[in-house]
Amino acid sequence: MRVLVTGSDGFIGSHVVDALAGEGHEVVGFDRAHRLETGGDLAAQRIVGDVRDLDAMRVAVSSVDAVSHQAAMVGLGVDLADAPAFVAHNDLGTAVLLRALHDRSFAGPIALASSMVVYGEGRYRCARHGLVRASPRRPEDLDAGRYEPPCPSCGSALVPEAVTEDAPLDPRNVYAATKVHQEHLCAVYARERGSPVAALRYHNVYGPRMPRDTPYAGVASLFRSALERGESPIVLEDGRQRRNFVHVCDVARANVVALEAAADGAFNVASADPHSVGEMADALADAFEDGTIRPRVVGGARLGDVRHVFASPERASREIGFRARIGFAEGMASFATDPLRGPIATNPAS
Repeated sequence: MRVLVTGSDGFIGSHVVDALAGEGHEVVGFDRAHRLETGGDLAAQRIVGDVRDLDAMRVAVSSVDAVSHQAAMVGLGVDLADAPAFVAHNDLGTAVLLRALHDRSFAGPIALASSMVVYGEGRYRCARHGLVRASPRRPEDLDAGRYEPPCPSCGSALVPEAVTEDAPLDPRNVYAATKVHQEHLCAVYARERGSPVAALRYHNVYGPRMPRDTPYAGVASLFRSALERGESPIVLEDGRQRRNFVHVCDVARANVVALEAAADGAFNVASADPHSVGEMADALADAFEDGTIRPRVVGGARLGDVRHVFASPERASREIGFRARIGFAEGMASFATDPLRGPIATNPAS
């Protein structure tokens, strides 16, 4: 296949380029800039442009058989002032891509980089009320160190469970809202044009080429950057919030598998074994140099963050044959010395 990869020089996009080329596919890379240190140099053709530029997107999609749409502004952001930028890059950028595909009557497979953030809080069970939908956590509870969301009906403690793709979508920050909208836009396109669309809901991705020293970076990158500076990684809340940490090479392979299978629907892209944020910080610290710099748990919480969200990988395994291969211990030991991408002045749309 000839595959367009938007955001081809970004953290995940560059690995998608490498994975596709490694399987013999021809890649058209599209990004706002060519950053040599990110990798992804296996693209047969490179186009420098903005996904919001319809003329550039028409050129990019003109002769491709499939699309891996990775270009996006990522992360929780700093505050609500980021909303116009998130919406412009993610919602408008996706709409422009779909318009360009529509103009050439494209009906090939699309893999969309979605995210676990579309779920909001994960799946919870109350001993009395069964499965419940946890309410957003209150600032006064977070300030008092009460981090676990209570049952909305009786206020009792909840037990977190692995979230499945049929869970209600409940975005709890601007970035999450744009990811939901990207999924919906692509679903509309699929209904009109017949394209199979795989909404790949990435969980906490880490690995080489992560951006360092930016408030938009993932928590793994923030911890790794702190260790490089000789500082203790700062762990918010009590460090017991649970996530799936999935290696970027597995995420890239999920894109290849989804496109080759012409997969349709939402798929969690996650490991099978969740870990706490504190465990991740400890694993990185253990593997970094002599292991003497230790994480520091400081309490507090980021606005818009959630307590527990970890996934069931069963649908991806059953329907497209994808399972993460790189285990937590192996991946974190490697990430302690993996090259990161240099700091950039603004958040990239890739």
